[in-house]
Amino acid sequence: MSPFLVREAATDEDLKAGFAVRREVFVVEQGVPEEIEYDAHDATAVHVLAVRRSDGTALGTGRLLHGPDAAARTGGAEDVGSLGRLAVVRAARGLGIGVALVRAIEEAARARGLTAVDLHAQTQALGFYERLGYEAYGTPFQDAGMPHLAMRRML
Repeated sequence: MSPFLVREAATDEDLKAGFAVRREVFVVEQGVPEEIEYDAHDATAVHVLAVRRSDGTALGTGRLLHGPDAAARTGGAEDVGSLGRLAVVRAARGLGIGVALVRAIEEAARARGLTAVDLHAQTQALGFYERLGYEAYGTPFQDAGMPHLAMRRML
């Protein structure tokens, strides 16, 4: 049995735990300004959370934008979701949590009738997403001061 469980965030406590993971990874570790880490999409996104089975400690998180919120990021396609804010705390990396979070987000996209998932990958994470079936497209761009590339996976 896996030492962690991935589920959709269902409570305010789940959301707070996911936001704490994002703060630790993006704001503290990577230096992303806190004022751009959280946005209006957080209110309508599907959030997923990975927790340690033994004590419920939050280990990772991610979110799925869909509908009009995603269309702005996916070239106007409302049947394409946007995976984002994927983060795993440093102490829990290498356990398969990132893969489990991506697969849970893809499942949430399928459940909402979406046909594909897009994401904006930090270039250091391209190999991770490629191993999960994502293909890069377009040209590199800067986001929060770091190079990124758009990627997509058909569901």
